[in-house]
Amino acid sequence: MTYKIQKAAVLGSGVMGSGIAAHLANIGIPTLILDIVPKELTKEEEAKGLSTDSPAFRNRFALSALQKLQKQKPAPLTSKKSLDLLTVGNFEDDLEKLKDVDWIIEVVVENLEVKKNLFERVDAVRKEGTIISSNTSGISVNAMAEGCSEDFKKHFLGTHFFNPPRYLKLLEIIPTEYTDTSVVQFMKTFAEDVLGKGVVIGKDTPNFVANRIGTYGLLITLREMIERGYTVGEVDSVTGPLIGRPKSATFRTLDVVGLDTFLHVAKTVYDQTTGEEQQVFDVPEVMKKMVENGWLGAKIGQGFFVKQGKEILEIDINTLEYGPVKKLQTPSIEMAKQAKGLANKVKTLVYAKDRTGELLWNIFAPTLIYSAELTGEIADNIVEIDNALKWGFGWSQGPFEMWDAIGVKQSVERMEQEGRTVPSFVKEMLSNGYESFYTEIDGDLTFYNGTEYEKIPVNEKVIDLKRYKKKHGVIKSNSGASLIDLGDGIALLEFHSKSNAIGLDIVQMINFAIDEVEANYKGLVIGNQGKNFCVGANLGMILMEAQDDNIFELDFVIRSFQKAMRRIKYSKKPVVAAPFGMTLGGGSEVCLPATHIQASAETYMGLVEVGVGLIPGGGGNIALYEKFLKGLPNGVEIDYQAIATKVFETIAMAKVSTSGEEARENNFLSFADGISVNPDHLIYDAKQAALAIYEAGYVPPVPKKVKVVGAPGYATLLLGAQGMYQSGYISDHDLKIAKKLAYVIAGGLVPYGTEVTEDYLLNLEREAFLQLVADPKSQARMQHMLVKGKPLRN
Repeated sequence: MTYKIQKAAVLGSGVMGSGIAAHLANIGIPTLILDIVPKELTKEEEAKGLSTDSPAFRNRFALSALQKLQKQKPAPLTSKKSLDLLTVGNFEDDLEKLKDVDWIIEVVVENLEVKKNLFERVDAVRKEGTIISSNTSGISVNAMAEGCSEDFKKHFLGTHFFNPPRYLKLLEIIPTEYTDTSVVQFMKTFAEDVLGKGVVIGKDTPNFVANRIGTYGLLITLREMIERGYTVGEVDSVTGPLIGRPKSATFRTLDVVGLDTFLHVAKTVYDQTTGEEQQVFDVPEVMKKMVENGWLGAKIGQGFFVKQGKEILEIDINTLEYGPVKKLQTPSIEMAKQAKGLANKVKTLVYAKDRTGELLWNIFAPTLIYSAELTGEIADNIVEIDNALKWGFGWSQGPFEMWDAIGVKQSVERMEQEGRTVPSFVKEMLSNGYESFYTEIDGDLTFYNGTEYEKIPVNEKVIDLKRYKKKHGVIKSNSGASLIDLGDGIALLEFHSKSNAIGLDIVQMINFAIDEVEANYKGLVIGNQGKNFCVGANLGMILMEAQDDNIFELDFVIRSFQKAMRRIKYSKKPVVAAPFGMTLGGGSEVCLPATHIQASAETYMGLVEVGVGLIPGGGGNIALYEKFLKGLPNGVEIDYQAIATKVFETIAMAKVSTSGEEARENNFLSFADGISVNPDHLIYDAKQAALAIYEAGYVPPVPKKVKVVGAPGYATLLLGAQGMYQSGYISDHDLKIAKKLAYVIAGGLVPYGTEVTEDYLLNLEREAFLQLVADPKSQARMQHMLVKGKPLRN
């Protein structure tokens, strides 16, 4: 059977249900949200004259969820327009509507009987072939399907999203013994390609994969702290970024999750296990006491940490009183900071003979052993387990990757010396001469499958640039960027400077890349897999030259940057930019002149130079103005003043999109530009776009004159800035920057409607940039940003 998901329904409108519905709407799937009918009218509803028959009363929970979606942080919606795809109803009046959907997702209370009763009603109205899934975090999916029809059972499975669904990559898919294999395969592909998820196929065991091991690791850490007298802050200081874990480390993570939620998750495993494992999942009394006290974590502002005024305090687990946060300070921490690469840092810490080493070893050893014991039971192989922890808990390395990092042989010897029981499959691996869980064979990453190394299966749309370069080499490279042959006639320009900031090295590689592609390739992709696409120009270099009063050198740099951007724009072969994450200042300027932008769904794009006392200097002002003009249909009378005002506001207010979709609404992306929901597929999607444009017979643009608003438009642009200045909203220097920006966007003091060349506008931009960069107040702003990481308002 061929499956398609064109409409969906979410049963349950709580935080998780509404978050899943929002994610579906974000990617363009119309979604129905249903929930229970309230028991009685509220006083507010009575005051509005509602009755128990009123839709506003009967759909109260789902309607309330829609309102909350618009206020939640981080935002579940990529655009307010996504709300148009969400409709609401209730279980009593609207179950019949389930006949029209292709996927039904249950997200009601974690109670088996409640779920079974609901599924019985769903089974009576759904059409055959409709996929049904439960978002349960731990209840048996096999037990839920009992008593349902054969067709229901064939199309039923667990789909465990992690919260918040828009941002967290992991989706655990849990088939039942009845689920048709074609349904599992379809959902895996759909989840990766359409939902943008990293999929782990789990087994129907307590808490599935990520929560089973992640919860165990958190509880082991809690016990270690209690037994050996560490403080909450000390543990968090070494169980976060230092070992490749999120900043929230251990106890901030528990606060964010909610201590009551964590107790529920732990109890799920406790109730279904025995012996030593069960003892670990018996949550320590101190945590139970905190929950009794209502200290549930971030949702009430008090848990392991509490904020008093501006100070964060940590709980003393012996007295349950709060005091200053302490951090571990040991020699191994300083040594680890000097070590290169995460693997070496972790190894340095784990084997250290100090309090940090003891803590981390006593957390790592049992967690690694536990992960190995569960291989085959909770998931088929170590890759699924590692991915679950990386994608669900934000670990940089999964358990088996961590084990490789600290040395399997060395760690097993120590474990056995300490009387720990190492799972037989690990010992067999070592005795067979295999000393790591992962190894590279012929450029491909392989994993130990219990008998030998096996190549890790990878979706063809996932291109790992680090591994790709190792296998295929590079065409040319310098300190800032590399040019890579992606195959099929497409080259990739990869930035890899610090923070991917643009300096002359990147500018040189842009010019080389255009030359090479025009001569030998079909197209060019500009993309990378750093933390962010590009945070802008090399601000430190600009400030240093400015403080040395080396304006001639800066003039050369800006001219070079502007010329490189024009080469992207007028390249004889298509250039596709693939932005993601922070795409700020110069990062946006690289994208705007490209033939096509293929952005990640999570792209935060903006021209933010005013924040450091400057204006865009790489052609960003004219490029955004032209992007606005291109978005207008032919034959429509153009209001150039309205466009100039919009561009001025976007740049002057340093507007940054909160998503790829919002970047489109801000006109950084056009209607024809693409958005990739799965960040791992971004380079592939950009490559396909470049190929398609080339094959369609690409003809590069030719330089054209641009109509500007001139002197009257300049005056209009300044009115708003003057008003903000007189009201005290902006400073003298803010006004000075606004005047320079308005002059550039207006095209100087020419008559309204004058057609000017691109060179003319770029000269205006460069002159304004150089005047501002020489100003001591702008230099102070740059200095402040470099030192403090935030804007200075002087």
